Parts: sequence; C-alpha cells; structure tokens
Amino acid sequence: MASEEGAVLDAQQQRQSVEWFKYSKRVVLRSILCREDKGLGLVGERVVVGGWVKSRKEKAEKCPAEAQDETWCEALFSRMPLLRSIARILVGNDGAFVPRPAAGPAKSELVVAYLRINDGSCVANLQIVVDSSMSLLGQVMSIGTSILAKGVVEKIPSPGKYVVQLKVEKILHVGIVDIKKYPLAKTRLTLEFIRAYPHLRPRRTMVASVNRIRNVLSYATHMFFQNNGFLYVHMPIITTTDSRVCSKMFHVTTLFSKSDDMEKLIKTSDDEHINLEVVKAAIREKRNRIDELKRSDSNKEALIDAQRDLQKANELALQLEKQQKSAFVKIGEVDFSNDFFSCPAYLSFSMKLHLESYACALSSVYTFGPIFQADESQSPRHLAEMWMVEAELAFAELEDVMNCVEDLLKFICHSVLENCSDDMTFMSKYKDKDCINRLQSIGSSSFARITYAEAVEVLNQVKDQTFETKVDQGLSEEHESYLADKIYRRPVIIYEHPKEVKPFYVHVKDDGKTASTFDIIAPKAGVLVRGSQKEERIDMISKRIEELGLPQEQYDWYLDLRRHGTVKHSGFSLGFEKMIMFATGLDDIRDTIPFPRTHGSANT
Repeated sequence: MASEEGAVLDAQQQRQSVEWFKYSKRVVLRSILCREDKGLGLVGERVVVGGWVKSRKEKAEKCPAEAQDETWCEALFSRMPLLRSIARILVGNDGAFVPRPAAGPAKSELVVAYLRINDGSCVANLQIVVDSSMSLLGQVMSIGTSILAKGVVEKIPSPGKYVVQLKVEKILHVGIVDIKKYPLAKTRLTLEFIRAYPHLRPRRTMVASVNRIRNVLSYATHMFFQNNGFLYVHMPIITTTDSRVCSKMFHVTTLFSKSDDMEKLIKTSDDEHINLEVVKAAIREKRNRIDELKRSDSNKEALIDAQRDLQKANELALQLEKQQKSAFVKIGEVDFSNDFFSCPAYLSFSMKLHLESYACALSSVYTFGPIFQADESQSPRHLAEMWMVEAELAFAELEDVMNCVEDLLKFICHSVLENCSDDMTFMSKYKDKDCINRLQSIGSSSFARITYAEAVEVLNQVKDQTFETKVDQGLSEEHESYLADKIYRRPVIIYEHPKEVKPFYVHVKDDGKTASTFDIIAPKAGVLVRGSQKEERIDMISKRIEELGLPQEQYDWYLDLRRHGTVKHSGFSLGFEKMIMFATGLDDIRDTIPFPRTHGSANT
C-alpha cells in the first residue's frame, strides 16, 4: 500500500499545472516543450497557444461510420440469451432472421492538418492538429501564417522527437500570408538570402536561436559586472572627441537641413552631373562618327570638323568634372559655428575616454551600448553599427584587467551553455559542430598569453602558410586569426604591443618602446577584446598627443583627469557581435545583429 501511495504521490508531483504567460492569455511553448517530461505532465490540459506556422502536412481521413440504433429484437435477445437458442432451433439457420445493426451511410472525407508552430521562445515546435470541420482551415495552411488556437494537450499516438501535440478545438486568430509574395515560404533558405529581409528573418530557426543566445550573453554580461561590484553607467553616443584617432567617424550635423546654400550646392551638383552625362554621351557619338568617316575615306573636311567638335566636347567635359569636384564640401572647410553643437560632432566609436572620468570617481564601472565606424570595408567581420561592452577599473594595472576580462569570458560562456543548451545543440548540428566544445574549452583551460614580440617570432616560424602581408610589417587580422585558429586553437592574449600601433592614451612602459596593452584573439571571431592600462602621467600623455599631431584643445578635458587626482587605471572593450560569432560559429558578423548596418546597406 505504501509503495502504491508513493507512486501516486510521485505522479501528482510530476503533473504540474499549466503555466500561463503573465501578460497575455496564452501559454508560451517553452513552458510545454522544454519541461523534463517534454509536456507529458500536461496531457489533458486545455490551453491557448500562439505562433507562426513553420511546416505542415495534411492527410484525408474517412469519418467513422455511425451505427444504427439497436432493434427491439436485438435488445430482447441480449437480455434473454435463452430466446436466441430457441430461435435457432425453430428456424435452423443460426438466427439469421435476427436483424443486425447496419452501418450508416459514409460521410465525406475529413481533411486533417498537422501544423508545426513556433512562438520564438524555444527551438522546438509544437504540433497542432486542425481538421476541416473548422471553417478557417484553408487560411492557416501557409508557412508564415500566425495563429492563436485553443485546444487540449494530448499524447502523440506514435511519439518520436516530440511526445505531445495540441488538438485544436477553436481558432481564435489567424494572420494570413500572401504566399506568392512572402519571401520566406521555402523551408530551406541560406543566411545570405534571408539577410535581404532583416524584418522577417527572425522567423527562421537559426536566426531565432542566435538572438536567444545574444539575449543570454547580454544578460550574463550585466550579471557578471553586477556580481563583482561594478556600476553600470550610460555614456554619450554623440561626441566631439575622436577616441580612435585618425579613424573614419560619422559626422553629426544639421547644416544640410538648415542651410539654403547647401541645398543650392547639392542641386547645382546634381544638375552638373546630368549635364556631364549628356556631354559624355555626345562624345561617344562623335567618336563613332569619326570612325565612320575614316572607314569611308571620303569628305576629309567633314572629318576635320568632327575632330574639332570632339576636342571641344572633351574640353567641356573636363570643365564640368572640375566644377563637380569643387562642389563637394570638405569637412575642414565647413564653418561649424552655425551648426547644432557649434563644433564638429561625431557618432562615438568608443566610450572609453568618457568612461575613464567615472572610473576616476566611482572606481569600477562599465557601459554597454552601440558604437559606430564609417569604414567602407566589406569584410564579414565589420559593421558600421555594433555593440560594445567597455569597462574601466581604477587602481588597476594591466595584469588585473587581463584577469578580469578572462573571468568575464568564462562566466558568459558558461551561462550560454547552461541556459541555451537547445539553441547551442541546434547551432552545433546545422552551423558549426565545434561551437559547444569551443565554449566548454573556455571554462576548462586558461588563455594562452604571449607578448607581441613572441607572437611575431611564432608566426615567422610558420612555413606551410603564405601570408598576404609580412609579419615584420605588423600583425594583421590574418596573422591574428592564424594564431587563434591554427596554432593555439583557443583564445590568445597578445600583450605589450609597440607603442606606435596603439592610441596616445595607453601607458608606455619604461623601455619607451612598448605599451601596456593587450588584445584577445579568438577562433572564428578574430580580435574579441582590446584593453590597456591607461597613461596616468600628464607629461607622458601630453608628449604622445604632441607626437601624433593631435589638437591639444580637443583633449583638454581628458587631461584634467591627470591634472586633478590622477590614478592608475585600466580597461577593455569587448566586441559583442564578435563574441556572438565565437559562441555560435557564424562566419558573417551581419548574421549576429538584428538589423545590420554596412557600407551601402541600411534600408530597413
């Protein structure tokens, strides 16, 4: 008895009530499909679910035949079996005269649709069963259709990957799809193809998985800093300081919208461009005419006139080209005193300089936000807009900050493995079979640490690889990736770079040649983190600003941090999209961010 009662109690404990989403009248699919029992404990529960149709199959089933009502003879014989025996003796034909219940007329076939839907909460899809008795069946069959349905959770008769399904009782909402125009109707589409539809691509399983992984990485980043005594501070996106020095930055201006002269300039430039094209077309016609006259070898006067006309047209084209070039406005020639900020302003490439000011008051701080670069590179590792995690620690030197960032990477990688196991399994199966092992290796081993000089020496010993640029000319992306992908096969910390390849604000070591800097190079992603100990000596940093020919007045506020209560401090910048590439195995950074912005592409 005790064992039976225990079994009943265990069954009751395993069976849990439905978990309704707090802010809508539905059940999130994750709460059904990601349970330990895969939803079996909810069999018999009535729920409302919503999602988008990912796949479908249908089949026709005959309606079950209906039996006629029992006759009075059959009812009498069933209650008094002796009468049946007497009837057999009297009739002698085994009671054949007794009427049997006959099958009623067959009804028309019933079409049953098996739809796999997903609401974005998990990788798994829920199978819902809808039959043609519902008038909306035809509307829910297309891939991409949204549906909100009420039904009963039931066990799949022949369970495989999934063990439960929803028998739909009522369709509450349908968002139909124009199947002729819907670009994601096919089940197999490449990442390159769906990149053209950033507003629709999160409906694809891989893109959804990447964004769930992105979510966990973001949450884990905040958790790490909060657990370790850092303060989260918001830094400006618009800046008047070029933190990258000599980089291409986006300018922020209202001159184009306010200046009538600028509008006239743009209009004139457009008109001149049109006139130039007309002249070039005329030049082509005149050249063809000259060729015809030369072939005919007649009318030399006409040939001479045509050549003169061609010369005049060429001179006119040169004049128009010069005018068009002079129409372009150069930033250095613009009077910014009438602009919104009364001086040149940019979209920030990095928030590290401003972050230092708060580190020199609050000790340990971090920020997490978008940064911008106007490089025209089409590299699969470059974006015009990306997200950056930046931290700054007061009273910390280079070794301290390297240890901090290594702990951060270990923490967020572990968090992804713990909270995105299904998504990582999916990415491992369909994108990069090594992605799970790569994250696991982060926690199980320390990073390789080599100086810049040692990295150069290691690469110079490579004989089976020809690099596009020589190692002695400086480490390129190709060199760095080779170290992480081929030689060490794990993240590599390269530290103590030549001061010439690093910004003015980094600490210069006593040898006067090397800087207290480090880069973390990761497989798949390349440069994942850049960090440094900042120069706290005002004479040294002023000297570096002068050596690089930078405008002293632009950095005067920054030098105040050295004039008043200076302190040793160090920090780092983690490229968030690069981190996602490392975690997922994606080859193109444009697939790591919801709406990628690249040179020539920002349509959505």
